[in-house]
Amino acid sequence: AFVFLEVLLVTLILHQVLNDRERRSMLKKLNMVIGAFFCEVGTPLLTYFRDFDKAVDAIMNRLAVDGRWSHEQFEQMRDVLIHHKCEIDPRAGDLAHLREFLIRERQFLLGLLENPNLLEHEEFTELMWAVFHLADELSHRTTVVGLAKTDYEHLAGDIARAYSLLLREWISHLEHLKISYPYLFSLALRTNPFDPDASAEVA
Repeated sequence: AFVFLEVLLVTLILHQVLNDRERRSMLKKLNMVIGAFFCEVGTPLLTYFRDFDKAVDAIMNRLAVDGRWSHEQFEQMRDVLIHHKCEIDPRAGDLAHLREFLIRERQFLLGLLENPNLLEHEEFTELMWAVFHLADELSHRTTVVGLAKTDYEHLAGDIARAYSLLLREWISHLEHLKISYPYLFSLALRTNPFDPDASAEVA
């Protein structure tokens, strides 16, 4: 009986170790997907969305992330972003260029949606659907100039949804880079869309 229990215990421990290893591998792949998203689409989108947000000044200075931020500061910023009341006006920014950008990146977004690892990250999956829906809405309009007021209001709601989700995911992504990939974190800080002095060049 003792031998049986010992074998069972070892089996359970090995099973747990393998599960943990598999989960770490899956999370690593997922973070690679999220990183690719921000490189290709996410960071440029933040720049577009920022220009539509008439209340962006309320968070602009607070989003000047630096290398000294602690986990607590990232958590506080996530809370700030959850409660940020954005005021989206599609006519305040370049909606036509946003439309062109999302249409151009459509295949890339579709490819991300096909990645099975996304099923393990509900928040990022929700963000992807919000961005893809906005791309779909804009692509079905032959022009975004001179739309009816009600149509601009509809698009404002779609932009606000994607923008809010993107902001929170961006902060989480920055914290991940700070912990795991300092060199990528450095570039992310130097290309921060909320830092008016940001420059990819190292001063």
